[in-house]
Amino acid sequence: MRQRRYTSDLTDEQWAILGPLLPWPVWLDGGGGRPEEYCRRQVIDAIFYVDDNGCKWRNLPADFPPWRTVHAAFTRWWVSGDVLAVHNDLRDLVRAAEGRDPDPTAAIIDSQSVRAAETVGAGSRGFDAGKKINGRTRHVVVDTTGLLLVVAVTAASVQDRDGARLVLQRIRQLFHTIALVWADGAYAGKLVVWAKQALRITIEIVKRGDDTSGFVVLPRRWVVERSLSWLSGSRRLARDYERLPVHHEALVHWSMILLMTRRLARAPRHRATVNSPVAC
Repeated sequence: MRQRRYTSDLTDEQWAILGPLLPWPVWLDGGGGRPEEYCRRQVIDAIFYVDDNGCKWRNLPADFPPWRTVHAAFTRWWVSGDVLAVHNDLRDLVRAAEGRDPDPTAAIIDSQSVRAAETVGAGSRGFDAGKKINGRTRHVVVDTTGLLLVVAVTAASVQDRDGARLVLQRIRQLFHTIALVWADGAYAGKLVVWAKQALRITIEIVKRGDDTSGFVVLPRRWVVERSLSWLSGSRRLARDYERLPVHHEALVHWSMILLMTRRLARAPRHRATVNSPVAC
């Protein structure tokens, strides 16, 4: 095991929570396949390092496994759905630790445009005329505590209402219990009618008052704004460097995984109940 050096490295408490949620390697039980050369904890620490510190994959510090090995695991786990499954399991644990039902009944939607680097191809980037940003937009839906439910990354030229259709359809597929979604004025209009008729979701628009000026904390909307600031705290997400939009979505989930493991590790009650086996 490598020595813990960076703030993004997992602590023993975090690994005790995250490790049991990872898929069990079949080769450990004699099921065939090539044994993994590097401990999963080291690979995950490397992914967190890239996500949290914003370095290039090729510039991973030498105490991590080779960058090709790390990037291959990053891609393989996302394509197989393992990252999404781990993220959703952690979200259920956090909600349960806070005394909430794992299945939310309400959510908040918003979008955030980020500038794209030269590594982002012209076919998956666009210009957000409102924010004067050339890049991509991440459309997110969070629960009432700010935890991520769904994210979709599109070109910045895609309108908020069009991006909302995509994430709301995913929400209906994953969460049959959600009946209410709060949004800002950019989502008003035909989207509200479509969501009610096609998805049986009520969109409630939270608007600023006409007589307000400057920064104002708006009910419900502040929750998703805080979640977007959490994502921007990961330097790899402060700007878009990913050639594929799905890799940006994967890094959003890894950022939330790191946040949720930290939150659970600080809860003594949950820490004392973690006794599941962990595959290194």
